[in-house]
Amino acid sequence: METIIYIKEEFITLGQFLKHANIIQSGGMARPYLETYPIFVDGELENRRGKKLYSGTIVEIPEEGKFIVQTALDNEPEI
Repeated sequence: METIIYIKEEFITLGQFLKHANIIQSGGMARPYLETYPIFVDGELENRRGKKLYSGTIVEIPEEGKFIVQTALDNEPEI
């Protein structure tokens, strides 16, 4: 299942993404989560919470699903 995560800014960091996608409860949980679970950004294993995700980026988290980052239009929900 693919979930679209809408952003209004040019990019969102991986740490912010995890929080806004409701994977983690707070930004402080990003580093431990990334150290524990594999996350793939556009097919590459990624563990940097500051990694910038732009519109069109695909994030895959085993056990959580596949997410697509997309720029929000005026009538769409935003982060």
